Amino acid sequence: MKQCWRWFGQEDPIKLTDLHQVGVEGIVTALHSIAPGDPWAMEQIVDRQSLLSAGGYQWDVVESLPVSEAIKTQTEQMSDHIATYKSSLRALAAANIKTVCYNFMPILDWTRTSLRSLQPHGGAAMLFNLVDFAVFDLHILKRIAVSDDYSMEVRDAALERFSQMSDHEKTLLQKNITAGLPGANDSWSVADVRRLLETYRGITVDRLRANLIDFLSEVAPLAQRLGMRLCCHPDDPPFSLLGLPRVMSSSADYSAVLDAVDLAANGATLCTGSLGVSTAFDGPAFVKTHGPRIHFAHLRNTKRLVHTQPDKPDFFEAAHLEGDTDMVGTVQALMAEQDKRKADGRADWQIPMRPDHGQELLGDLGGHSTPGYPLIGRMRGLAELRGVMAAYRPVRIKDKRSI
Repeated sequence: MKQCWRWFGQEDPIKLTDLHQVGVEGIVTALHSIAPGDPWAMEQIVDRQSLLSAGGYQWDVVESLPVSEAIKTQTEQMSDHIATYKSSLRALAAANIKTVCYNFMPILDWTRTSLRSLQPHGGAAMLFNLVDFAVFDLHILKRIAVSDDYSMEVRDAALERFSQMSDHEKTLLQKNITAGLPGANDSWSVADVRRLLETYRGITVDRLRANLIDFLSEVAPLAQRLGMRLCCHPDDPPFSLLGLPRVMSSSADYSAVLDAVDLAANGATLCTGSLGVSTAFDGPAFVKTHGPRIHFAHLRNTKRLVHTQPDKPDFFEAAHLEGDTDMVGTVQALMAEQDKRKADGRADWQIPMRPDHGQELLGDLGGHSTPGYPLIGRMRGLAELRGVMAAYRPVRIKDKRSI
């Protein structure tokens, strides 16, 4: 697999040129300053490419070209935003950028309640705690109609915790939950979240999945003609929050969407951390089922904690080889998939991967690194994953005549 690294542009605290010391082979980035629904102009794309080229890299994967809320909910401006999305795809293809990651999560991107939870070894990791999330939902956001979302035990614990929190702690919790994509939602208020939630009133899981399929029916044929690969990132975490539907939380969800728009350009981003929060996730089996359509891999691990509501477990970002996901088996399955592609003569045989989300370790500590994207934690993760890849040996079937 091609060993890539997510880089957030000139504002990223990690220097692009320093990544050569880490052994990074390619860059995953995006034009984060452009709002969802607005076009990516060729000039802006070329400017980013020039910046990467000056640092000795090329732009391997776009993460992400965001899908607007108007497209997800099929509301006003949807047609204009789909046209803009197609325009951006054409511009990226003209710049010879072929792989585009996106997600279809309502309102929020990844969701954590703590961005820097102290670990026993002295480092820090991002964490999701359902009681803390319920504090935000029930007592800060004050969302109504939540009877099916939390057990009575979680509700009681949330009320007790809220009563003991300072104003600073409440504000920090709100910021952590609305952080999502780094830098994207820093200024969201409670009123903003309430307003966005209203746009999903009446939208069920079936309706949101149909909206995703409608979107892909529009853009995937164009991507196919342009020789591009679209890859949908799974829901993070893979269960409903704020009463919102989730449609990319399991292998079965991917089967439904990939089968509905059965084009090579319509593919998957395998994020082992997001899917791995579910006890049902089997990484090697996911690769076996969807291998030819996996266009990008996020390799990270999560560890479920003792929890009070099994369908919505607490979890933290574990070291890459120490969580609940069978990382070694998953990496080996991805390497075997590459072997098959190469044997079939696929030009896109090599799967770009990146060490996703790392723990804050050593010099990362102190709050100066981008949450989830520290240098040393990801460098450790990449080194471990590189070791697994180096140890891979394809299983060869002996010629029966020689037995």
